[in-house]
Amino acid sequence: MPNEILRHPRLSSDAVRILTWQLSLPQDADESLSRTAARAGIKKGAFNRAKAQLKEEGYVHEWRQQGLRGLWNTVQLVSSVPLTAEEALAVRAGRPTAACPAAGRPRVRVAGRHPENTPEGNTSNPPPCPAPEPVPASEPGPEPGCAARELTDSLIALDPRLTVPRGMVPQLVALASEWLTLGHTADDVRADVRRSLPGQGQAIHRPGGLLRYVLREPRPVTPPTPPTPPAPPSRLSHMRECAGPHVQPLLFTPVGDEELCGSCQSAAPQRESTAAATLRSAAAVRAGMPGRLARPRR
Repeated sequence: MPNEILRHPRLSSDAVRILTWQLSLPQDADESLSRTAARAGIKKGAFNRAKAQLKEEGYVHEWRQQGLRGLWNTVQLVSSVPLTAEEALAVRAGRPTAACPAAGRPRVRVAGRHPENTPEGNTSNPPPCPAPEPVPASEPGPEPGCAARELTDSLIALDPRLTVPRGMVPQLVALASEWLTLGHTADDVRADVRRSLPGQGQAIHRPGGLLRYVLREPRPVTPPTPPTPPAPPSRLSHMRECAGPHVQPLLFTPVGDEELCGSCQSAAPQRESTAAATLRSAAAVRAGMPGRLARPRR
């Protein structure tokens, strides 16, 4: 018996009892859900609520059909894993479903129960996705169907509150496949889902609806921004202010560690000789002057 049924958060005890009772019957048994409820001591009102839960979660599917002599009967299909309406029709027709089982999912038989008037055969579990064969690097990789299923399983595992009915998994796989086809990575999708989750203290009443809402419209893939080339160094960064006598600051490009521009360097010897001559003249003048002047008498 799958643990998903025994621990299902949205199935009442009556629904679990009816479902497990049906799945425990022999394969050739012909017992309707209402008969099972009567044998289990479940009243009509509780049975109707339990049956509605099983149908909503994808464990029970019903069809009305007209048989011989114009008589109508109800065909009931009961499975040990949730099925969508399309998968249920495929099982009823004897075709295998295309769903890929999750990694580690128990390989239990999907027991097809019987209708109220017309017996139906049992079905088998959907086949697992085949492992992709290695391909040369120049050839395209395998189809993203199973990659989308793995991505969906990883989304459900992001938070314990994301307990999604298995009947909704094919819808989420199709939505996840659109994201991958557009070029999004699995990390991109998981990041979008994380941003959409409410705080840890808040309950998620419809986790499947939340994931379907987040994945309903894939956002466009943003191309990576090319790196900005470094700006060329400024011409002024290599220049230095001349330390010579200028009316306004003058910048020049030094060859080494000089602090004077070319003009100041050329004029420096002349300024030095002029300064030296001035000093010599001043010294000669001081030498020719008397040492002390006499103070006039009064």
